[in-house]
Amino acid sequence: MNCILCQSPLTHQIDSHYYQCSRCYAYVKDVAYYFSEAQEKQHYEFHNNDVNDLGYQKFTSPITNEILHRFSTDTLGLDFGCGKGPVITKQLVDRGYHVNLYDPYFYPDQSYAHAVYDYIFSCEVFEHFYQPAKEIAHLKSLLKPGGLLLIMTHLYQEQVPFNSWYYRKDETHVFIYTPQTIAYIAQQFDFEILKLSERFIVLASRNRN
Repeated sequence: MNCILCQSPLTHQIDSHYYQCSRCYAYVKDVAYYFSEAQEKQHYEFHNNDVNDLGYQKFTSPITNEILHRFSTDTLGLDFGCGKGPVITKQLVDRGYHVNLYDPYFYPDQSYAHAVYDYIFSCEVFEHFYQPAKEIAHLKSLLKPGGLLLIMTHLYQEQVPFNSWYYRKDETHVFIYTPQTIAYIAQQFDFEILKLSERFIVLASRNRN
C-alpha cells in the first residue's frame, strides 16, 4: 500500500489498522478497514449536529471567528463537507455572508464547483478523505489567489500512545495528520501556513491562478 497523500510506500505498520508514512508523517489506515459509502452515510446520520446547539457552535468557533475577522460580507465562501448540520454556514449567513454548501451525502449538488472562493472551510472533514491529494488539489483550484483554506482536524502530536488515542478509534477516520503533514501539504500545493495549532489550520493560496 502507498500513502494516499504522497504516494510513498508504506512499510512502517504501527498497529493493526495504521501505517505511519516516512515522507509526509501522516498516519494512514489500511484500505482493508475502509467503510463502504453506505456504512459511512449511516455513521454520519447519527451525528447530532444541531445548528442551534451552543456547544457545537463553540466547538466550531475557531473557523467562524477567523472568517468574521478576515472577510467582509461581499465575499464568497464554501462549506466543504458540511454534513447535515452546517452550523458555521448558518452563523455566517445570519450575519449576511454568502456561503455555498457541499457534502457528498447531505448536500450533493456539484454546482459549487463552478465558482471560485475567497475562503473554503472544512470542519472535521479532512481525516475522512480517501484521496487527500486529489481533494486538496481540487480545493486549491477553487480558491482565488490569496484565498484561505480553513481546516479543523485533530493533529496527532503524541498526546497519548497512538493506538489508544480517541481520534484513531473513529472507524471513519482514515488519514490522520501531524504538523509535518501540514508542512508537506503547504510545500506540495503551494500554500502559506498562517495558523497551525493542534485543532485548527489556516492555509493561504500563494499562486496566481
